[in-house]
Amino acid sequence: MRNDTDLPQKADDYARHVSPYFNIEDKQAKYKADKLFKRLRRKTGNAIGDFGMIEPNDKIMVCVSGGKDSYALLDLLLSLKRSAPFPFTLVPVHLEAGFPNTPQGVVENHLKKVGLDYIIIKRPVFEISKAKMSSKDKTMCSICSRMRRGFLYAKAREIGANKIALGHHRDDILATYFLNLFYSGIMKTMPPILRTDDDTLTVIRPLAYCKEKDLITLSKLKEYPVLPKGLCGYGEDQQRAAMLAMLRQWDRENPKRTEIIFKSLQNVVPSHLLDRNLFDFTDISKGPRVK
Repeated sequence: MRNDTDLPQKADDYARHVSPYFNIEDKQAKYKADKLFKRLRRKTGNAIGDFGMIEPNDKIMVCVSGGKDSYALLDLLLSLKRSAPFPFTLVPVHLEAGFPNTPQGVVENHLKKVGLDYIIIKRPVFEISKAKMSSKDKTMCSICSRMRRGFLYAKAREIGANKIALGHHRDDILATYFLNLFYSGIMKTMPPILRTDDDTLTVIRPLAYCKEKDLITLSKLKEYPVLPKGLCGYGEDQQRAAMLAMLRQWDRENPKRTEIIFKSLQNVVPSHLLDRNLFDFTDISKGPRVK
């Protein structure tokens, strides 16, 4: 363990008391809250280690959208930073997309409380997305997400960040897997780590092992100032919402099912599928082999 000396005093104080344990008086509730935070912290650390997400002297832009997941991501990374064996820098960044009726200053006030140097980007994402929508589009989700990603990538390059941390969790990864499976005929999901097309940035998802229900509980305990959904007025992506609802139903009916499916994404046997690019079936006569 090392003693982090590059945190501003306010951020260091915040990180020392980042667990909801410190805001609860009831002993049993304190124990449960601390156990929850430690579980999320451990899973985040495991994902970072398993996929080599963070390296010495990384400058990581943490995207804080105003949702529960990105608030939790920032807290967990800040907590891990205090005890990491090597230095790295966290830069919280919030993109104000110009959605109507967005509460002003909510995310920025929280970032001030955290104590790290932060950046607020203001771009007319909503107006541009609305203008680009065709008569066939029911939502602007795909247009908006691509544009937001472009603005965030540009800011990362501008500030010299080499990595971008996003708050996608285990359920997001599973939902994306089934979206691709059901609607695109491809076995593909959100990777925990990837390089951008121009090979200039690495995108990481440290919450890849974290369950959404745990993040929801943490958000309530921490009283994160979560922005309302549907601020654009077009609603959320219905196909993705349906996949997440399906996963939640499975959790209620068979709690182990989603865990087993997630495990399957980590245990792929190409020789027992049908993708000829992954396995040379024409060469099978030379001897038995798998994977």
